[in-house]
Amino acid sequence: MRTRLLVLIAALAIAGTPVSAQVRDAVYRGTMVCEKLPFTVGNAREAIEVIISGNGNTARYTHAVRLHGTAAPTSEVGTGALNGNDISLQGAWKGGNRQYEAKYTGTFVRRHATLKGIQTWSDGGKTITRACSGSMKRPLRAFLPRERK
Repeated sequence: MRTRLLVLIAALAIAGTPVSAQVRDAVYRGTMVCEKLPFTVGNAREAIEVIISGNGNTARYTHAVRLHGTAAPTSEVGTGALNGNDISLQGAWKGGNRQYEAKYTGTFVRRHATLKGIQTWSDGGKTITRACSGSMKRPLRAFLPRERK
């Protein structure tokens, strides 16, 4: 009887482990796909890199911007926050007479997160909104830098 009680307590303790106990502090890399803009050839498929730090509480990111087949000299940059398994990112980019603000949200499942959001562009006095979606993943825990004691 006592053994069953100990097993039950251990199982509840494992099942009740908070999400923050999971490894979140790492560099996540992935791809975002955004809808076509009036001045681009097709959908944009570009790299995103998200760095999560502060015991999984804060994030900063860079997202490549490509216009007319060539990479822009600057990337979209932004910051974000985590709340349990949810992540929210906000950023911006500016190049010449074009600029945009971006907002993405997503959900983590283990070491992977899916993202969805919008970019609101300003181009010569016109406002254009396009949807984006993508995913990012961190390396396996064995390949993460070890903490120094």
